[in-house]
Amino acid sequence: MDKTYPSPEAAVADMTDGISLMSGGFGLCGNPERLIDAIAAKGIKDLDVISNNCGIDGAGLGILLARGQIKKMTSSYVGENKNFAEQFLSGALEVELVPQGTLAERIRAGGAGIGGFYTPTGYGTPVAEGKEVREIDGRMYVLELPLKADFSIVKAWKGDTHGNLVFGKTANNFNQAMAMAGTVTIAEVEELVPAGELDPNHIHTPGIFVQRIVKGAHYDKPIEFRTTSD
Repeated sequence: MDKTYPSPEAAVADMTDGISLMSGGFGLCGNPERLIDAIAAKGIKDLDVISNNCGIDGAGLGILLARGQIKKMTSSYVGENKNFAEQFLSGALEVELVPQGTLAERIRAGGAGIGGFYTPTGYGTPVAEGKEVREIDGRMYVLELPLKADFSIVKAWKGDTHGNLVFGKTANNFNQAMAMAGTVTIAEVEELVPAGELDPNHIHTPGIFVQRIVKGAHYDKPIEFRTTSD
């Protein structure tokens, strides 16, 4: 089944206000940049976004944030975005902070059909407030529930027309789990090849989890922190 779409704009055409949206990436690595651009241009708002971070001012999900399109962020790390801080402190943005490992496992659980899991992370802190707590083998654990989304947008290095994906190095962080946790998963790839050209042993996400695939272009590959030496 050919799952290719002619453009990022076509791939997100049926997104509407108020949807939940998972967006892959780690920092500025592995962000579905062209799909984010298409969502920004479409102008949908009140987005409930699940992502490790919210980009930075003017890049990644920071583009949607600056346009006031995001209503809620469920994230782990948000420290590099001044706009994020301003919207949170003013009450314009709802924020759920989740420990990074817990966030990854909640997303994985959502994709795997797991109803929840117990973790010691966060016990005795505000993270555990309102959640079920139980003792297991003498240690206290917090019940965490899975995360799923109406749409997941992910970025892969290479994909084929059937939606099979190969992620590149750090870009695999969160993208692979999010591809499984979206009701509709849209994959943006740097290189699109015919079905059958990918080595099955090297595929990270099978096409069964991907409903749409689109080839991106014109990647800036920004650096979040540029470090140089004399």
